[in-house]
Amino acid sequence: MRDADLRGVCKELGIPGFADVHVHFMPERVLRKVWAYFDALDVLEWPIEYRLDESARLEQLASLGVVRHTALLYPHKPAMAAWLNEWGLSFAKDAPNCVPTGTFFPEPGAADYVRAGLENGLRAFKAHVQVGAYDPRDPLLDDVWGLLADAGVPVVCHCGSGPMPGKFTGPGPIGEVLARHPSLTLVVAHLGQPEYAEFLALADAYPNVHLDTTMTFTDFVERLAPFPPSLKPRLRDSFDRIVLGSDFPNIPYPYAHQIESLVRLDLGDDWLRAVLHDNGERLLSPAS
Repeated sequence: MRDADLRGVCKELGIPGFADVHVHFMPERVLRKVWAYFDALDVLEWPIEYRLDESARLEQLASLGVVRHTALLYPHKPAMAAWLNEWGLSFAKDAPNCVPTGTFFPEPGAADYVRAGLENGLRAFKAHVQVGAYDPRDPLLDDVWGLLADAGVPVVCHCGSGPMPGKFTGPGPIGEVLARHPSLTLVVAHLGQPEYAEFLALADAYPNVHLDTTMTFTDFVERLAPFPPSLKPRLRDSFDRIVLGSDFPNIPYPYAHQIESLVRLDLGDDWLRAVLHDNGERLLSPAS
């Protein structure tokens, strides 16, 4: 499948386009550092497929048929999240398909700037437990999780242990957060790889837990953390909790390959319609 084929996929399924909950836009100097990290990897080759300037990336997404997306951004240290949230609000004003996206870090005042961000229109958040190297159970975040649960906004959270485990990754720490805030709309990034079964179990246990498909099922990830075929029925049964994610632009293959990897699961057109558009649109729409 090629990028040029994607409009045809949408037409065949009868959907207006793709709703992608895992798209990255960041301040340019921050994104350049992210790209430099991937360029410097020595354990595997990770070329950035869409190494374009900001306006070209927005045009590329539109040409792919992406009609709703996030602008995931995240801090790796204190005193970053508040200004990243301001940037996210500003960016979304000129990107009509983008949901205003924010983030947070365990630090004094986190609840204050998250509350302000929600009041100013943030409709999705990103938490990166691995890069931030923080415990999601940190008391400084308890009010933050509570605010987000009450607001019903999705939090895309990289809490799985792939590609490299962190001190606070895995289903245990974030599972304790859910036990304290069971209504939290948590979107587990990368389908929780490699702890696929454990994170699917969290989705069974909590009504607002979703899992995004980011990079999962692609040839690239199947070599590193293959999805167990025995879990495919769980994917089918959880059709309303699986949402499209891509990691655009930081992917080492064309966007179409993520879509192709979902099509070849052969879980049916209804499943594809839900995953590629309907579930993400429901999470990211203003009425969410």
